[in-house]
Amino acid sequence: MYSFMNDYSEGAHPKVLELLIESNLEQNAGYGEDTHTIKAKEYIKKHLTKGQDRPASSQNLSEVDIHFIPGGTQTNLLVISSFLRPFEAVIAADTGHINVHETGAIEATGHKVITVPNEMGKVTPQAIKAAVDYHTDEHMVRPGMVYISDSTELGTVYTKEELYKIRQICNREGLLLFLDGARLASALTSQANDLELSDIAELTDVFYIGGTKNGALLGEALVIVKEELKRDFRFLIKQRGALMAKGFVAGIQFQALFQDNLYFELGYHANAMAEKIRETLLSLGVEFLTPPVSNQLFPILPDSFLEKLEEEFVFSVQKRIDKDHSAIRLVTSWATTPNGTDSLCRYFLDNLKR
Repeated sequence: MYSFMNDYSEGAHPKVLELLIESNLEQNAGYGEDTHTIKAKEYIKKHLTKGQDRPASSQNLSEVDIHFIPGGTQTNLLVISSFLRPFEAVIAADTGHINVHETGAIEATGHKVITVPNEMGKVTPQAIKAAVDYHTDEHMVRPGMVYISDSTELGTVYTKEELYKIRQICNREGLLLFLDGARLASALTSQANDLELSDIAELTDVFYIGGTKNGALLGEALVIVKEELKRDFRFLIKQRGALMAKGFVAGIQFQALFQDNLYFELGYHANAMAEKIRETLLSLGVEFLTPPVSNQLFPILPDSFLEKLEEEFVFSVQKRIDKDHSAIRLVTSWATTPNGTDSLCRYFLDNLKR
């Protein structure tokens, strides 16, 4: 059975493993102070500033701070608990990862997640304003941050205009803007995307570049843009148990991903496999729960068909649509094979009635 359950079923891209093996018997400094981690940060900063003619008043993206954190939930917990005051809360879509899939990790730090209705998985400026206006005095938590993800949990991607408008409302209301980039590779290489990595850095206060779901064994690259947030962050990483003694293991992986365009090539591959599936389903007249623009697809299919499909492929059911239909989630990855994709497409063509 070929799996389209998630994008972290496979290990790591061969180039990542090659560099890990090549460096295996080196004696490296610990806690991210090794030469590989330094190189990885330099490569990421080059990608942040590549081909961008920014006005003099914009952020100096070569001065961002970069930290490598083992996983996404830990990164979200670190950022939100570190940068909010004890009485402050974070605004997120009701579908947001911190609200649905992190076992109350944020609430366990003492910070409330204020949920707002999503629009195709996205947070809107109107929803942010409504949340701020509702929380009016010292008897309620005060919104201090907006959390978004790109791509979203429903596979959609933010446009530059959408992100710019969120930035504007955050500026007006004094809110930090944090972007979860667990699937940033897929978002930035989507046909629906008009953002560059540098735009993400220009328009957010803090964000991360996901490695776990795009070719690394594990790890996320947290990028702190806002100057006031940088101070003492290594102390906070250590306190939360995320400062790895063998930090060079993450550094080596991100060095491999960013010393050339590998990170983006892997995102393109995941999207290309998803596009094959999308085009097949569209040719059969299948509708989608949300626009199919990234490596997460949500086709709406008959339940009777799904009973047969699950005998051949692994996937998850996202939402019941009516008594006879459900939206499922199909996820492609950097390692999804053309054969596996073609096999799924043939199955749809042979078994799904037009």
